Amino acid sequence: MPPYETMPFHLETERLILRPWAESDAAEFTALLAERGKGTPAVEDIRTSIANLLAATASTGIALLPVQRRDEGDFIGYCGLIIGRSTIEEPEIAYELCRRVHGRGYATEAAAAVLDAAIATGRRRLWSTVGTWNAPSLRVLEKLGFERDRVTTEDAGEVAWLTRSLP
Repeated sequence: MPPYETMPFHLETERLILRPWAESDAAEFTALLAERGKGTPAVEDIRTSIANLLAATASTGIALLPVQRRDEGDFIGYCGLIIGRSTIEEPEIAYELCRRVHGRGYATEAAAAVLDAAIATGRRRLWSTVGTWNAPSLRVLEKLGFERDRVTTEDAGEVAWLTRSLP
């Protein structure tokens, strides 16, 4: 494995806590994925996904973390670093929040915390991929200093690839 520091797996902001996955997140994670409109995954499948996320965290030193609101304590989505379409040297920042909390700046706040965590690992660049139709997500990345690199066409439509150099 490259000589990167392990990403912190517990991050806090003024309004949010990003922390490791727990089996108790399965029902809320299932509900979030159901919002995509492609059916509701079985909770047992989500428990397996959580176990896989934890295993990936252990092997890569980066993590996709559940996001909860500090005051309310409720699960509102996830944010973190993944290999995804990128590499361990230049991971991808990924996030998805429940519709009920859209438009409140939580995605920007969570992604900024993950960006700081990525800088602390010693990495030099991050990627993100977003459907070109997803203007709010593109705005989040632009606020954080990501720049468009290219657009590709995939089965689900056009995907914007964005990148950000890290100090």
